[in-house]
Amino acid sequence: MAARSRIITAIIVAAVLWFIMFSPWTAPHVPFWGAMAASSCILLTLGFIFFPDWHKGLEFNLSQVLLGVAIAAVMWGIFYLGDKLSSLIFSFARPQVDNIYALKDGSMKWLLAAQLLLLTGPAEEIFWRGCLQKAIGDMLESGTGRKRGRLTAALITLAAYTLIHIWSFNFMLVMAALVAGAVWGLLYYLKPQWLPALIVSHAIWDAAVFVVFPIM
Repeated sequence: MAARSRIITAIIVAAVLWFIMFSPWTAPHVPFWGAMAASSCILLTLGFIFFPDWHKGLEFNLSQVLLGVAIAAVMWGIFYLGDKLSSLIFSFARPQVDNIYALKDGSMKWLLAAQLLLLTGPAEEIFWRGCLQKAIGDMLESGTGRKRGRLTAALITLAAYTLIHIWSFNFMLVMAALVAGAVWGLLYYLKPQWLPALIVSHAIWDAAVFVVFPIM
């Protein structure tokens, strides 16, 4: 399968999975966290099959882990400030955020934290930045130049990552995906060797902002 076809297929699969999990027509009929775990496994498997070279040249070490923790902490701070500011500007902001947090009602918090930390966070970062953003950049750089190709790849990946959340019809969730995706995408564009740190940051941030240190 050609690179363009692999990229398009991967994005379509992600869009379908997120539609099933978040759309009002399908979400009531599927267990959200089970669907999220299954979707994470599908994206991870698809990434390894379609883009097997995503990890070449990367090194997981203590410095990458510490950098990932720092990035996650900064992002939590950004979202804390964003939550307070949006609540002052939009009357619907807090209720929509509460609807997102309501997804964990009735679930075991430690189990959700483990799923976000060990599966969902890493799977999403590997798929979106490590596989898709890299593959799109590799495809485009031969025609537009390395810098422009990599920047275009970051923007395309950000658009796809943001838009698959639109099925929720939750403005705050879509904006959260936009901001988080922009941070990770920009850092990957500037420092692709930081991908291990971005994987760590995505995992920690997911678990922290949703379960361990929720923004209330």
